[in-house]
Amino acid sequence: MRSGFASVVGRPNVGKSTLVNALVGQKVAITTPVPGTTRHAIRGVLHRPADEEGGEDAQVVFVDTPGLHKPQSVLGTRMNEVAREQLGGVDLVIFLVDAAAGIGRGDAYVAGLLADAPVPVLAAANKVDRLSRAAQLPALAALDALGDFEEVVPISAAAGEGLDTLTELILARLPEGPPYFPPEMASDQPLERVLAEIIREKAIVRMREEVPHSVAVVVEEVGPGESEGVTAVHAVLYVERQSQRGIVIGHQGRVLGDIGRAAREELELVLGSRVWLDLRVKLMKEWQRDPKALQRLGY
Repeated sequence: MRSGFASVVGRPNVGKSTLVNALVGQKVAITTPVPGTTRHAIRGVLHRPADEEGGEDAQVVFVDTPGLHKPQSVLGTRMNEVAREQLGGVDLVIFLVDAAAGIGRGDAYVAGLLADAPVPVLAAANKVDRLSRAAQLPALAALDALGDFEEVVPISAAAGEGLDTLTELILARLPEGPPYFPPEMASDQPLERVLAEIIREKAIVRMREEVPHSVAVVVEEVGPGESEGVTAVHAVLYVERQSQRGIVIGHQGRVLGDIGRAAREELELVLGSRVWLDLRVKLMKEWQRDPKALQRLGY
């Protein structure tokens, strides 16, 4: 059997979480149009059984990482630390860029971090479905020029283009080893974090032009509801300033209600039951810049 860990790295908003979800075959990481959505290292597991032609069983543990960027807060610095930590202790790195946005200085910075990587590095040009065929070759050439990569692969994580090729290139570079997770397991995230991330995703989408980076979510309790077959989820949305609290709640609670309704649908799929969702909004001043607050919030 072949098995191993593969980190997906790149600057913010290149599609790392979308790629991990697509490779795993189900949603394990939240995705939004807002850069900096991913704050933790999230592991998603691909189980590949042996094929009829004699191929080996394989398991890949993909590690989704926060986008590497110039930090503006303690949270940003911590996110960069999390991403860099995932460059060690893995068997493979997938360097992802947004080909449609163009190869820029942020990509060159990440490529520089990978220059001395002790493991194989595959470079993937994402979102090529947004480029004409004539524009794809220059984009691939620009990516190739950033480093000494084992392969440069054009893909579209959202459209599913090129993912079979990328998967085969990954599997071919895995060492022989044991399975790290049972076959029914797609991620190792604690349930409370999964639920909190779903709520945060819905908050970001609902308020993407307002306060998405200032919102943190903590699920405080999950347990039986007052009615049979109902799970009660108690969660808190933390903001940094009093004015943001009013924005998150909205006039007559409409914004918070929209967030709750959108989140409840997905929480019910995860929990396999009806959900009673208790959402509250609390102030934690300048939490992005407070190391103690970040620790309390799980960062």
